[in-house]
Amino acid sequence: MSNNDTTSQVWGGRFTEPTDAFVQAFTASVGFDQRLYRYDIMGSIAHAQMLAKVGVLTDAEYQDIAAGLRALEREIESGDFTWSVALEDVHMNIEARLTERIGIAGKKLHTGRSRNDQVATDMRLYVREEIDAVIGQLRALRNALLDLAEQEADTVMPGFTHLQVAQPVTFGHHLLAWHEMLVRDTARFSDCRKRVNIMPLGAAALAGTTYPIDRHYTAQLLGFDGVAENSLDAVSDRDFIIEFCAAAATTQMHLSRFSEELILWASQQFQFVDIGDRFCTGSSIMPQKKNPDVPELVRGKTGRAFGNLIALLTLMKGQPLAYNKDNQEDKEPLFDSVDTLRGCLRVFTDMVPALRVNRERMLQATLQGFSTATDLADYLVRKGAAFRDAHEIVGKAVRYGVEQGRDLSALTLEELQRVGAMITQDVFDVLTPQGSVAARNHIGGTAPQQVRAAIVRARKLAG
Repeated sequence: MSNNDTTSQVWGGRFTEPTDAFVQAFTASVGFDQRLYRYDIMGSIAHAQMLAKVGVLTDAEYQDIAAGLRALEREIESGDFTWSVALEDVHMNIEARLTERIGIAGKKLHTGRSRNDQVATDMRLYVREEIDAVIGQLRALRNALLDLAEQEADTVMPGFTHLQVAQPVTFGHHLLAWHEMLVRDTARFSDCRKRVNIMPLGAAALAGTTYPIDRHYTAQLLGFDGVAENSLDAVSDRDFIIEFCAAAATTQMHLSRFSEELILWASQQFQFVDIGDRFCTGSSIMPQKKNPDVPELVRGKTGRAFGNLIALLTLMKGQPLAYNKDNQEDKEPLFDSVDTLRGCLRVFTDMVPALRVNRERMLQATLQGFSTATDLADYLVRKGAAFRDAHEIVGKAVRYGVEQGRDLSALTLEELQRVGAMITQDVFDVLTPQGSVAARNHIGGTAPQQVRAAIVRARKLAG
């Protein structure tokens, strides 16, 4: 009985019976890894070009392979390509179809490589491109935040700690806090890209190859910064995927924090912002409802990003060197993190410019929580009081204001002087929310002048 009678797999020579049908479906990855087709074709063309350069392939064979692969790419993109579970994965599907199209030259393509270094290369090419796309989306969202911050540089709102009114800030300053988080996210992805952009191709299955390959030439063709130094690590390393998913999870955490604030601010209790109707939905039973579904979904989807990161860490923690079939499970968490993050960034970039800010409501809320108490304490210190004494005096003034149902700025000079004799008329320059934010006129402070200066610096950084 010939091998072809038992199994049609390319690795079937050692086997005496075909793979169980369920096992074949269970172990196949083509259902999800077919999204790597462009990178697989890109890597294969570069590999073939290198093989021709070193004399393993003839130039005619390389030309046939390259033309055949480009034709396959068009076939896939037009939807005319038939993916086969029996061929297991994207790599064998493409190779089999290439051989069908161009003959024996297609069978020579795999010379000097293994699916182990092939898939590692595909994944790095994929992650590199997605990093570039994510960085672009982060910049777009940062610009949207800067535009809104510029519009709202003078808008006063309460700043919170413990979700209690703390001190007045400007809404522009608050938005710049979000922007700072995204600046760090951008830096994380940029840094991650350095470690992604190392080429494993040439490591073959785990030990390298006996063919006279030129790895640096292949790396140059594919735009890699260098080649992996150790063949064992090259095929089994998935740190770059974990690192990407960690950066994605951190960014999602930031988007979730933004979402939480938007959900609160859009509520009837706050009424700080109104989210555009196209980003909200209604209720099937309560006609008055306008639900902030987009930020709620972003907040919820963050859990997926966290789960994907944990899944990948768990996947790798027990693996001995070198490649193991476990690593097939690296793709779906990665793909899901990519899709989730990019979708969330896109919707936030569209949603931020559509926010309508209720400046009057923000100002009213600032006047309700004795937010300028610290300003009064600082005023007393400047008048000569020790800070702890000033703290006690202001505490008494706040207690009096609570009893009277009035903010500090609404108390009369005589009432304030009952708790602090050194208080004079100029106290009202600092007791208003506007005076409070204007007084914090230093780099990093909430003063409108500083907000505008920070926006200028941020635009230069992004440019």
